[in-house]
Amino acid sequence: MPTVLERLNFALQHAMETDERVYLLGEDLLDPYGGAFKVARGLSTRFPERVLTTPISEAAIVGIANGLALRGLRPVAEIMFGDFVTLIADQLINHAAKFRWMYNDQVRVPLVVRAPMGGRRGYGPTHSQSLEKLFLGIPGLRVLAPNSLGDPAELLESAIRQDEGPILFVEHKILYTRPILAAGELADWEVSKMGEPYPTFVLRVPQAEARLTIATYGYNFELARAAAHELIYEHEIFAEIVLFSQLSPFELAPLFDSLRRTNRLLTVEEGTLTLGWGAEVAAQAVENTPGVKVCRAAALDLPVANSKTLEAAILPSQEKIIQIALELAGR
Repeated sequence: MPTVLERLNFALQHAMETDERVYLLGEDLLDPYGGAFKVARGLSTRFPERVLTTPISEAAIVGIANGLALRGLRPVAEIMFGDFVTLIADQLINHAAKFRWMYNDQVRVPLVVRAPMGGRRGYGPTHSQSLEKLFLGIPGLRVLAPNSLGDPAELLESAIRQDEGPILFVEHKILYTRPILAAGELADWEVSKMGEPYPTFVLRVPQAEARLTIATYGYNFELARAAAHELIYEHEIFAEIVLFSQLSPFELAPLFDSLRRTNRLLTVEEGTLTLGWGAEVAAQAVENTPGVKVCRAAALDLPVANSKTLEAAILPSQEKIIQIALELAGR
């Protein structure tokens, strides 16, 4: 099976091949380097006029991309490490997300900003964060995160080709080398897919009475799925998993439907616990599902350490998810 990285690379190649309006901007994108995580490998060779290597200025990258989008092009801006999205906040929040309203609905900003996020590689406090929560709930800005169950190529191409507004596209670094899940790997699960072009997946064990719902996205799905398997085989506790591709705006109907069956919610994310994605999902779940019990699994409210041992202690793990799930299920 192809990896997530290979599918993202394919999406960029196909988008640039079929639409001359697609440009790619970022640092160190030219071959043979092809970007820090090689998602852009081969693109500058095939499309030398439309792969633009830039100075080390994330604000300038997104500012130029905003201008290209306003002129009718479809730029994709790559931020080398997701930690540096702090440097594009003004261009993304105060400019790209607002131009449509500021100019009386006469302009569109079809911009995609790709950002490798997350830890587990020992890169330390300024190169390991999951900062997507800083951009949730911004009017006019969509936040997406690929996973290994859906096709990352379809998700990225839809963002580039179909959407008329700015998108922050969050790619967890550990996902890059993960193969796309084959049907046989989900033999125990019944998978429902709803909502296009940015789908939500619901995984259930057929004819089993689930005790809790696990809501998650991106790489966290790998941890949640492994934890759900152990809960079944070691503790005879069944869970449903609701896997989101779109983090914001919040579209939680599939989650509410699951909670009507389980009445228990566990959110799993790699960002810090306080005021995160899971906190807002939990708040909306409580408002829409009376009596639901809620717990959250996330990183500790600390910078991510370089040390492998400390990093593992800070970030959520399969073991931590299982521990919280057992408490939530009354064990």
